Amino acid sequence: MGTYLNPGNHGFRGIRNDIYVDKSGLIHLINGTIDTPRRLTCVSRPRRFGKSFAAQMLCAYYDKTCDSSELFDDLEIAVDDMENDRKYRNQFDVIYLDITNIMGESGDEELPSFIRRKVTEELFNAYPDLKTDESFSTTLINAAELTGNKFIMIIDEWDAPIRETPEVQKQYLAFLRTLFKSSGTTARIFAAAYMTGILPVKKDGSQSAISDFQEYSMVCPMEFAEYAGFTEADVQKLCAEYHRDFSLMKQWYDGYTLDPAGSVYNPNSVMKAIRSNKFYSYWTESSAAKNLMGYISLDFDGLSAAIAKLLGGIDVPVDTSGFSNDLITFQNQDDVLTLLIHLGYLAYDEESKQVHIPNEEIRLEFARAIREVKRDDTIRRIRESEQLIFDTVHKNAEAVAAQIQKIHAEETAILYYNDEQALRSVVKLAYFSYKDHYLKFEELPAGDGYADIVYFPKKGSPMPALVIELKWNQSAKGVIEQIRERRYPAALEGYGGRILLVGISYEKEAGKDKHRHTCIIEDA
Repeated sequence: MGTYLNPGNHGFRGIRNDIYVDKSGLIHLINGTIDTPRRLTCVSRPRRFGKSFAAQMLCAYYDKTCDSSELFDDLEIAVDDMENDRKYRNQFDVIYLDITNIMGESGDEELPSFIRRKVTEELFNAYPDLKTDESFSTTLINAAELTGNKFIMIIDEWDAPIRETPEVQKQYLAFLRTLFKSSGTTARIFAAAYMTGILPVKKDGSQSAISDFQEYSMVCPMEFAEYAGFTEADVQKLCAEYHRDFSLMKQWYDGYTLDPAGSVYNPNSVMKAIRSNKFYSYWTESSAAKNLMGYISLDFDGLSAAIAKLLGGIDVPVDTSGFSNDLITFQNQDDVLTLLIHLGYLAYDEESKQVHIPNEEIRLEFARAIREVKRDDTIRRIRESEQLIFDTVHKNAEAVAAQIQKIHAEETAILYYNDEQALRSVVKLAYFSYKDHYLKFEELPAGDGYADIVYFPKKGSPMPALVIELKWNQSAKGVIEQIRERRYPAALEGYGGRILLVGISYEKEAGKDKHRHTCIIEDA
């Protein structure tokens, strides 16, 4: 066993010794690419979503210098192995590159030079008859011919150098091209290659820098969706086994809906909540979280408004096609939002091509970050939203109506102005600071109908609950009457605190091309 060649199965053995969620079905997908034109796979997902666990699992499965039977015989992949007579298990030389670790070890030596030197040394130690060559690709071809089988290449944190200087990027991408750009050379060396990182393959000009890789990302995960994190079934099973509250787990860590897997949860946060039975944001332990403020502070038209909408619970459209797949090349708001998808701060809906903040954990990170943003328009939005909540709680209905009218005029196109859905979006945007004190529910079943928006106080909050009903061309008094007639406060049955009924209406003023907003606030 070596460090870079055939690292063995000790990494995965340690993973199996702890609470383990079976993700060995991933191996079936990689097995299906071996010695095919699809042999190159790049899977990107956010930090703390199990990338290194998957890489360690693949090392243990393919490394021919160890016997990993006891680690896999009770997992999903064992069925495939039985059907295929263990065709691939522990049958290959594995080259394993943990790029982040290598960057720390290489010192002043150029990264590609360090990798070539170290892998060649370990190959020669394993196979003394190997004929080495100045060309790394030729050395690998010679090794494959000498041993009679090809390599499985596993690259963990493949994109770490992409976050470095342009010169480091250039050297590293040139190195990867020498290995993977020529389909003929690649086919002679590798049975399969698996790269994982935060970012998809770096775009270089108009083309991908390593164009033959099949990419699976948080934007388009395809068949790898259920391996991007924990599925809902995974989390339900864990909660049942360890007696944890599934509803809280869903509120805090769900929100990434990936087709065709459905709900996908952050594995790191779920496991910490399982072990500690405490639900809060573990995201701060990720170094990527420290950069959120920098991204949402970028000076692009519409970005500040988009962040405010996201915080208010409003989905925002995004075009992901122009993103350069690095952390520094941003042309517009869409590029920033696309990066936040890859970092896990936003969840992307492939069908609607919109993003939203996925869960309570991430909302807290946005709330922390946005208060550090120095842009005047962002500061104004925060202050206005906080003032609106203050005015609502203190039943200053006139001020509430004025602020809703202001946001409605600023944010809604004339074409959609007379639309209750547009008004609902305006209200969510206006109250976007709610997460400091409240949980938000929409279309909440209540009494004889559905309450439009309910802001329910978080545990320990002194705030009253807010039941908000919205209407067009109806008086605010009539809206309050509807709330009472249809018994909307029944949605909060069992809640012993104060409840405020907030009726908001707008109508066109007679003989004028203007719209007037009114509001009435009463105790339930």
